[in-house]
Amino acid sequence: MTIETPASQKPASFNWRLYVPKSITVIAQEGYRFADFRADALAGLTVAIVALPLAMAIAIASGTTPDKGLITAVIAGFLISALGGSRFQIGGPTGAFIVVVYGVIHQHGFDGLVLATIMAGAMLVVAGLLRFGDWIKYIPEPVVTGFTAGIAVIIFTSQLRDLFGLSMDNVPAEFIAKLEAFWAARDTLALPALAVALGALGTILVLRKYAAKLPGFLIAVGGAAIVVTLFNLPVETIGSRFGGVPSTLPAPIMPTVTWERVRELSQPAFTIAFLAGVESLLSAMVADGMTGRRHRSNCELVAQGVANIASGVFGGISATGAIARTATNIRAGAKTPIAGMMHAVFILASMLALGPLMAYVPLASLAAVLIVVAWNMSEHERFRHLLGGPVGDRVVLLATFGLTVLVDLTVAIEVGIVLAAIIFMHRMAEATAIQKGVSIVEKDRDDFSDPHRAAYQARRELPKGVETFELRGALFFGAASRLNDALEAAFPPPKVFILRFDAVPMVDASGVGALSRFLKRCASHETMVLISELNIGARGVLDQMGVLAMSNVEAVSTYSEAIARAEAIVEQKS
Repeated sequence: MTIETPASQKPASFNWRLYVPKSITVIAQEGYRFADFRADALAGLTVAIVALPLAMAIAIASGTTPDKGLITAVIAGFLISALGGSRFQIGGPTGAFIVVVYGVIHQHGFDGLVLATIMAGAMLVVAGLLRFGDWIKYIPEPVVTGFTAGIAVIIFTSQLRDLFGLSMDNVPAEFIAKLEAFWAARDTLALPALAVALGALGTILVLRKYAAKLPGFLIAVGGAAIVVTLFNLPVETIGSRFGGVPSTLPAPIMPTVTWERVRELSQPAFTIAFLAGVESLLSAMVADGMTGRRHRSNCELVAQGVANIASGVFGGISATGAIARTATNIRAGAKTPIAGMMHAVFILASMLALGPLMAYVPLASLAAVLIVVAWNMSEHERFRHLLGGPVGDRVVLLATFGLTVLVDLTVAIEVGIVLAAIIFMHRMAEATAIQKGVSIVEKDRDDFSDPHRAAYQARRELPKGVETFELRGALFFGAASRLNDALEAAFPPPKVFILRFDAVPMVDASGVGALSRFLKRCASHETMVLISELNIGARGVLDQMGVLAMSNVEAVSTYSEAIARAEAIVEQKS
C-alpha cells in the first residue's frame, strides 16, 4: 500500500526526541496538577489491586516463587511507565511468558532465566535504537492470534495440577507429557482443592457479570484464603509450598556469565525479547485505540529492554506491557504515566505490609485466576473469525497454533511468518496475473498517472459531510498497521466515508482486521462507509469475513454510484 512515510520515521539521522519518555513530554507539555495526581493515584491503586494476585499466579505457573512475580511488577512495572513511549502502558509479568519462562527454568535453572531476561532486555534496547518497533507491527494477525491462543491452551493445562489438587513431584514442560503425567496422578485428586478453585472461579465470573467494577481476582483469592483458614481445609497454600512471601525487595544480583551460557540461552532470550516487543506494542496500540493518543514504538522498546534488564538484576522474571491491566488503567481514569508508576509503588507497599498474610493464599484460587487469564488470552472470537478467512490465513493460523502447543513457541513464530510470506507472494503473483488480463482502457489512466490531481478532482465532487480515501496496493499484513494511521486525517468523522478499492488487487486477514477496526470506529461515530470498485477477489474475502454484513457498510460498483449514494445518505441524515 502506497503511504508516504512521515519525516519523523525516516532513517536519515538519529532523532533523540523519539526516545524521550512520555512521562517527561506529557508533563512538560500539559503540566501536572493535583487533580491529575489524584486521578493517577486512584487508577494506580485500581490496577495494583488487579495486578497483585496476577503477579503471584503468573510467577507460580512459570515454575518459580510468587515473590518473583511481585518483584517484576514493582521493578519492571515502574520503569516501563517511567521510561516508555505510551501514556497509559502498565507493565509486569504476563501470561504470554509462562511457557517460555517455565521452559528456561526447567532446562537452565532460575539463574539461567535471569541471564536470559537480561540478554532479552539488551536485545530490546538495541531493537528500539535501530527502530525495529516500526517492523514488529508487520507480523501477520494469524501468526499473533495463533501463538496467543496456543499459549492460552498451555496456560490452562499447566493449572490442572493445582485446580484438582494433584500430588506430583515434577510437572513435565512438554504438552503431551504433561497431560500424561496429570492422567497418571488422577487418583490423587483432592476434592477440597477442586471446591476452592471452582468457588474462586465462580466468584470471578459472577463479579465480572454483575459487579464489573469490583476487583474480582482479589476478592476471589482473598475470600478463598479466609475460607481455607477458617475451616482448616487440607488445601495447599503459598506458605505450605513456598514458605511465604518476603516483605522486602532483594539486593541486586548478577548471574554467572560465560560464553557457553550465553550461546545456550540466546534462543530463549530472543523469544523473550520477541514476545516482550510484540505484546508491549500490541498493548500500546490497544491503548491508542481506546484513547485516541499516539505512542512511540521505539521508545517503548527501549523502556521494555531497560525494565527487563533491571528485573533480571533484582531476581525478577520477564516483563512486558499487559493489555488487560493497561485497559483497566485507562478505564480507571489515568491521566499520565505516573499512574503506572503509582501502580508499582502500591504493589511494593502491599508486599512490605501484607507479605506474611500472602502465605495463606490457596494455590487452587490462583489456578482459577489463571484459567480466566487463559480464556481471555485465547481470543476465541478473533480465532473463529480468522477461521472464516481465506485458506492461506487459516493454514497460517492453525499451523502457528499447533506448533505453539505441540512443539515450540519460537518454531511456531518462525514457521508462521515464513508461511505468511510465501502465501503473500503467491497471492501477489495471482493478483498480477489477473491484472494483466484487464484492459488498460477499463481503468481511468488519469487516476494513476497523477495521484494528487486525481485526489483533488475527487474531492471537488464530494458533497458536504462526505470524505473519500483511495487505497492503493495490496491490503495485507505489512500495510494493515498503517491503514488506521492513513485514515486519521478523516476525523472529526464525516457523515459518509467512501473507501475506493479500485487499486487494491488483494486483501488478507490482517488487512481485514485493520479495516474492521476502522469500520467499527466509524460505526461508533454513526458514519456510513461506502466501499466502491471492489474486484472479485477482494469482495469475496470481505464478504467471507463478514465485513460487508456490518450495519454501517455498503458495497457499490463504481465511484459515481458511491457519490450518488452518499448524497442520498447525507440528505436522509440532515
